[in-house]
Amino acid sequence: MSADTPRRIVLLRHAKADWPQVSDHERPLADRGRTDAPVAGRKLADTGIPFDLALCSTATRTRETWKLAVQELPERPRTVYEERLYEASLGDLLALLNETPDEVTDLLLIGHNPGMHALADALAGKAEGDTLQRMSRGGFPTAAFAVVGFSGSWKSVEHGVGTLIDYWAPHD
Repeated sequence: MSADTPRRIVLLRHAKADWPQVSDHERPLADRGRTDAPVAGRKLADTGIPFDLALCSTATRTRETWKLAVQELPERPRTVYEERLYEASLGDLLALLNETPDEVTDLLLIGHNPGMHALADALAGKAEGDTLQRMSRGGFPTAAFAVVGFSGSWKSVEHGVGTLIDYWAPHD
């Protein structure tokens, strides 16, 4: 892959979680989350992006979101459950992206806020159409996703390197 290889990062926030008496890491999806996750999966399928790799937080709500969403994709990408996505800071997320192997062209992250929104904001030096306004207005709710495109190697991912190509949120 050359230094100008076009790549896409899709940032998916987990679907709506419940608040039972369990640790935050073990919180399951709420009924609405179990409804919204497959819808998000269908919308991801509609993007036509052939994901090479999915990195999913180890939290129960992200794993459940991914289990429901991936069933809607035409092909299941290789999936790695990544502990560092749980409670990840913007710096942690950028470091994870920088570690991505260069044979990966299209990457999906399934994680949490505020990290997913912060990463989309940080990467998007430009935006197509009204995507940035819609994302800013919506605040990146549960089951929302953003698609950011950039060219280059994963090691070169930094603030402002990409273009916000698409943004979708349920109940918009």
